[in-house]
Amino acid sequence: MLAIFLAPLYILINIYIVRWMILWMGACTHFFQTFAFRACFAGVYIFLSTSLLTCFLIRKPPALHRFLKNTANYFQGTFLYILIVIVTTDLCRLILKHTLHPAWMYSRKAFVVTGAVCTLLIIGVSLYGIFNQWNIKTKTYDVKIDKQVKGMDSLKIVLLADIHFGYSIGEKHAGLLVKKINAEDPDLICIAGDIFDNEYEGIKNPKKTAAILRSLKSRYGVYACWGNHDLSEPILAGFTFRNAKKDYDDPRMRNFLESANIRLLDDETVLIDKRFYLTGRKDPSRCRKMSDTRKDPDQLTAYLDKTLPIIFMDHQPGQLDEVAAAGADLDLCGHTHDGQLFPLNIITGLVWENSCGYLKKGTMHNIVTSGAGIWGPNMRTATNSEICSITVHFYPARPNSSDSS
Repeated sequence: MLAIFLAPLYILINIYIVRWMILWMGACTHFFQTFAFRACFAGVYIFLSTSLLTCFLIRKPPALHRFLKNTANYFQGTFLYILIVIVTTDLCRLILKHTLHPAWMYSRKAFVVTGAVCTLLIIGVSLYGIFNQWNIKTKTYDVKIDKQVKGMDSLKIVLLADIHFGYSIGEKHAGLLVKKINAEDPDLICIAGDIFDNEYEGIKNPKKTAAILRSLKSRYGVYACWGNHDLSEPILAGFTFRNAKKDYDDPRMRNFLESANIRLLDDETVLIDKRFYLTGRKDPSRCRKMSDTRKDPDQLTAYLDKTLPIIFMDHQPGQLDEVAAAGADLDLCGHTHDGQLFPLNIITGLVWENSCGYLKKGTMHNIVTSGAGIWGPNMRTATNSEICSITVHFYPARPNSSDSS
């Protein structure tokens, strides 16, 4: 229950922020010093800052729950930058006070200007992040697998992950993704987990969203594996809580995939067109919560024909050495969001061997996408939403005259 222990710290931080804002606004004009204004401002801020809790506690009516959830998602990101900007400003003022001792620093005008710059910076970064999440980029990769494939010298794969269909992501985002993916004319589409955002109820129109995804076009179809958020689980400010009365494995999620013509690979391998293997792994976090087990990489490849290309989908970019040793040629991952927000992108770079982009392990290529959607805060600042267009070249290729496809 880490969230409960952090609650007092969160309250103190918000008191610090409100005090700073009220002092700054009071320095701007006399009106902001009035009790009526300060009471109204404090009331609005309390509503916003407690929305993380109220959206967790208030479930009905659904429209109110959705409103509170969306409010909390927008506030989380803005809160992060309010805190960063104000703390950085106060630290700079403290350093100047004990080093250069500038007289202007103590003036009302300097405080007003400083506060105005901070406010504009917070608003600017937050608005950029909110709009940037919709700007889906296409990142391209070219990799080479030294294996022969009959009648095929290359394979185009579109990788995406971390869509997080829910309160923030719905049919509009699905439409943007379908348009971007189909424009690549892929042979294969791989979704490396976190298709959902824990609460299936968060998808406003699941039937319409699934219908949009059915418009995805590829030669060999659309495949997916589970991620750590692809289960039914209550979340409070990013922290999960076990609900003994509710089954983690929500059948509606599986039905959604079937309706969208997306094939789930749950520690399974398929041989596609007798030319290459595709393996989808179970997610370790999801397995722990569901008291499930997942196979080791070498168990998944033990009976495969290693002369054919072996492609892995694994939501979290872990066990890279083990996956490479098991004979995988290409490992497709997500999970990290590349941090999604600054400065979290710095932290993910320290946690994961490959937090985003390309890494080669022996003969295996590992590609981690920053994700096609968002989780938690309804914004992206340090990274972009993306799909990955991967062209896999096989060498040496050999023709197969009997293969008409």
